[in-house]
Amino acid sequence: QRGIFVSCSVGNSGPSYSTSSNEAPWILTVGASTIDRNIRATARLGNKKVYNGESLFQPNNFNSKIMLPLVDAGSLGNQTSAFCDAGTLKNVKGKIVLCERGGAGGRIDKGAEVKRAGGAAMILMNQRIDGFSTLADPHLLPTAHVSYDAGLKIKFYIKSTTKPTATILFKGTVIGDKHAPSVASFSSRGPSTASPGILKPDITGPGVSILATWPVSVDNATKSKATFNIISGTSMSCPHLSGIAALLKGSHPDWSPAAIKSAIMTTADVHNLGGKSIVDQTLKAADLFAIGAGHVNPSKANDPGLVYDTQPKNYIQYLCGLNYTDKQIQIITQQTVDCSKIGAIPEAQLNYPSFSIIVGSNKKTKSQLYTRTVKNVGQANSTYKLDILAPNKVDVNVSPEVLKFTKVKQTITYRVKFVAQEGAGKD
Repeated sequence: QRGIFVSCSVGNSGPSYSTSSNEAPWILTVGASTIDRNIRATARLGNKKVYNGESLFQPNNFNSKIMLPLVDAGSLGNQTSAFCDAGTLKNVKGKIVLCERGGAGGRIDKGAEVKRAGGAAMILMNQRIDGFSTLADPHLLPTAHVSYDAGLKIKFYIKSTTKPTATILFKGTVIGDKHAPSVASFSSRGPSTASPGILKPDITGPGVSILATWPVSVDNATKSKATFNIISGTSMSCPHLSGIAALLKGSHPDWSPAAIKSAIMTTADVHNLGGKSIVDQTLKAADLFAIGAGHVNPSKANDPGLVYDTQPKNYIQYLCGLNYTDKQIQIITQQTVDCSKIGAIPEAQLNYPSFSIIVGSNKKTKSQLYTRTVKNVGQANSTYKLDILAPNKVDVNVSPEVLKFTKVKQTITYRVKFVAQEGAGKD
C-alpha cells in the first residue's frame, strides 16, 4: 500500500506438491534453482566407474590414489544403519561408507557417525525423491554427495564383488554445467491450497551453493576465522530477487511493486544453458508449480516492454472474492473494508502476469473468461503478436490477438477464454 516491494521464499519443503509458503499475490514468491557451478567430489569405484558428486569440504590430505574398502551401511544389520543414524555403525574402520539420505540425522550428521565409527570417508546417496539434486556441504570427513541413480549403481557394484573398493577425487570448483539452472529438489512447490487461482511460486533464482556470510566455523577448525559459507535454500534465492527488484526500482522509479514483479516474471528464462527446457531433480522438464514463470533474467527484466500493473484496491477485491469477511480483510489491510461497495473478483481475474485455473466438466469450470490489462513501458510505437501454447485438452482463445501501442504508458485490455474439452485436467 505504501509502494514497498515484498519478496519471500517459497520454502524448502519440496519436491512434494502444495508445500509452498507466502502465497499472497502481492508477494513475489521465490523458488530456488542451481547455478552452473559445482564444488566437485567424484566417487571412483574399483570397477573404474566414476560418479560425480559434491562436497564443500575439499581436504588436501586425503590420498585419492589409494583405493579403500567400500561398504554399504544398509548391509550392517541395524534397521536404521542405512541412514548412518547416530550409534548405528560398526566394523567400518578405515572404510568408505555408503550412507542414504533420510532417517533421523541430517547430511552432515551422517558423516559424524561415520567418523565416530572410524570410517575413512563417506559416499552420501540421495533418496528417490531427491533424484539428481546434490548439495555442497561442509562435511566432517571426505565425502561425495551423489544422485539417487548413482547411489543405486554403487550399491549394485558393492553386491557384485567380494572386495568392493572406492576412493574420492576432490576437484574443487567446476563451472559450465549445461543443466543449469535447474530447480532444486528442496524448493517448495505449488499449487497453492489457500488460493489455487494464483500460480505459485512466481519465479526461481540462484539458491544452490551460494556464497553467504556465516557466523560459525565451516572448515572443522575450532579457531577458524571463516565468516563465509556455501549454503543452499530459498533463503538464498529470495535475496537475489530482492536485490534485482531494488535495481529495477532504481532504474524505473515510477514503477509500482506490481510492475516490478511483472517485469521479472514476464522476462524469465525457461531454457537452461544447454538450450533445453529447465529441468527439476528428475532431469525432466520442470512444471509450472516448480518453476513459476521461470528463472530470473535481470537484464531482460529492465526492459520488459509491457507490464501487468495492479493497485492495492484490486487486492482487496481479490480478498473479497475469496469470501473473507470485512473484519478479516481489515486485519490484513489495516483499513476499513466494505466488500459490498468495493466489489469482488475471482482469483483469476486479478491482473496477474500468469494464469492458474481449475478446469472441469461442469458449467462453471468448462468455459471461463477473464481479462488482462497491460501497460506499454517500452517503445512508443510497438506491436505485440500472440503465440499460444495451450494445455492439453484446453482451448485458449485470446482477443485481440495483436496489441498495437502508439505511446508510452498506454494501456490495452485483452480477453482470454478457456474452454475445457472432455478429459481436461486429468492428465
